[in-house]
Amino acid sequence: MSTHQPKAYLLTISGAICWGLIGLFIAPLYVRGFTAWDVVAIRGIFSFTFLLLFMLLFYRKQLRTQVKDHVLFASAGILSLAFFNYFYFEVFSRSNLSLAVTLLYTGPLFVTILSRVFFKEPLTTRKILALVFAIIGCAFVVGLLPFGSQSIPIETLVMGILSGFCYALYSIFTKPVTKRYSPLTITTYTFFYMALFMALTSNVWSKVDAFVHIDVWISALLLALVSTVAAYVLYTYGLKYLEAGKASILATIEPIVAVLVGVLFLSDLLRFWQVLGIILVLYAAVLVVGGRVRIE
Repeated sequence: MSTHQPKAYLLTISGAICWGLIGLFIAPLYVRGFTAWDVVAIRGIFSFTFLLLFMLLFYRKQLRTQVKDHVLFASAGILSLAFFNYFYFEVFSRSNLSLAVTLLYTGPLFVTILSRVFFKEPLTTRKILALVFAIIGCAFVVGLLPFGSQSIPIETLVMGILSGFCYALYSIFTKPVTKRYSPLTITTYTFFYMALFMALTSNVWSKVDAFVHIDVWISALLLALVSTVAAYVLYTYGLKYLEAGKASILATIEPIVAVLVGVLFLSDLLRFWQVLGIILVLYAAVLVVGGRVRIE
């Protein structure tokens, strides 16, 4: 095992935890009248601004890239970040966060399949079992199993699955450049293209009056700094030393965090089946790691 892997596992999981907090920052924006597409724009523009300033101040040399790689940066920024966020936020606004998270986490399945096709990563028995446990665990965590019987509109279902597919594309597009650039460089340029695309296509500029409310600023800043910049830098660092499939499965800790946030801050009740789901997802992470990681 590489000496980098224990640290990579921890940072990948930390990134997932940051993602799991996202519901706290999105809900107030919906209350203020922003649409899902607007929220994607806010996330992209604010996040890129912070990343660029940070890079200019501390890592200016890392902004140097090869022109040919911008096809991958643009693809990850638009086809993955912009659209996975839109589909995810739209399902959230149409139904509930539990359904949105569950459908989003078809992503690891897509990552594993696409990684097999494009990177020839082995599809081991351990990885298949981890995928099964992670998906079933997520379904328990969000309450769709064992007794879920809600009727899901076909349009919402399709959008949810598309969120998972677009989510998976981030690993596929960024994996080829992880050996040439730092996680900060990759994250900065993918968010540049996301921000540019959203600035040109969203209607957020017509709602600048909403920023007179302090809660809008707080939500936007935390959405960008915690659930975006920190999350993607940590995840991308982990992706540099892990297989894309492994990193994606480890990120399924996100829905656990979302449930715990609900219990601790939103007065949600944690049922037995959710506890079982948490155990299954954690066991999936142990399967991926192989039980051989020692923290030094």
